[in-house]
Amino acid sequence: MVKEYNFKSDEIEDQISALTEKGITEFTIHDQAIAKDKKRLIKIINLIARYAADVYVNIYVDASVIDRDLVSAASQLFLSFDIPLNCQEKGGKILFDKKFYSNKAKLLNDFGIVFGFYLNYAILPGDSMKAFMERLDFALRQYPNHIDFPQLEANSDDDRISPKATGTFSPQDIRYCRDLSFSCATFYTAGRAVPWFLTLLKPLRIYPSVFLADFAEWQHCNNCDFKSGFDPQKESHKSIEKMQLLFLEEKFEEKHASEYKTLVEDIVHLNGAMARLAGEGQESVVEVSYNPDDIFSQEIFDLESFVENVCMMNCKVRIFASQEGPDYEILN
Repeated sequence: MVKEYNFKSDEIEDQISALTEKGITEFTIHDQAIAKDKKRLIKIINLIARYAADVYVNIYVDASVIDRDLVSAASQLFLSFDIPLNCQEKGGKILFDKKFYSNKAKLLNDFGIVFGFYLNYAILPGDSMKAFMERLDFALRQYPNHIDFPQLEANSDDDRISPKATGTFSPQDIRYCRDLSFSCATFYTAGRAVPWFLTLLKPLRIYPSVFLADFAEWQHCNNCDFKSGFDPQKESHKSIEKMQLLFLEEKFEEKHASEYKTLVEDIVHLNGAMARLAGEGQESVVEVSYNPDDIFSQEIFDLESFVENVCMMNCKVRIFASQEGPDYEILN
């Protein structure tokens, strides 16, 4: 049985030294005041590194405080940041600073810090379905580990995040963005697709948001959409992977790119096995048609060149945990 403890904001520092004693293995800090206080964030991170370095930490952080000092401190821990992608309304339009957020994401990626974004829709005046899709495309291109959509879990009485129909955001648009958000939560986040998502979209020549909108329609047709009550967080990653592969096969056939089918399957299977090893400690043996050394090389970022220049090699690959972390070996 999982133990849960709720600490008040002003007692977090005092409780850190007792985390291990209480048997706490995951520690989440989602506090609006702390999120904007860089000095306190660094203090908390350093205390966790000192007293509970084995605890997984998730911290809600405002992008404005992310700099080298904070990221350097965070690199001590098994940690992830949740970052709200904030927008402003100006002249009847929604604006957000792409350069600002891309610089923050690059810093996090350079230091190997896991992070995710929070995205809302139909909250601010001037927002639109098109603007939300542009924000989603931008967010996905920063390689976040996950994207959370508070409105998927929102209490309808919570006026802060309840979507509102406006002159630029119709009720139909709101439903479309809800389904799009749910498809992203399923395919990208629950599907742990970050290592390969953008790579596989290149030969399809399709925007991430359009791809996920098509997947939302696929979910509707297969009775696993938002309205069906399907919960991707309660599904095994293996079952989500099967959905990914079925949909990817359809999309590559639709785009007359079936020559990538075998390579796509290898990419998804190998990365999926690695994800389950990291997440559940599950070791496995995967049958592939390409050498995993090639799959995990820089060449994989250009699928067209890969298919033309890399030779196939049917083999079995053992995915296992080593002292250095997740690893693999060719069995035959």
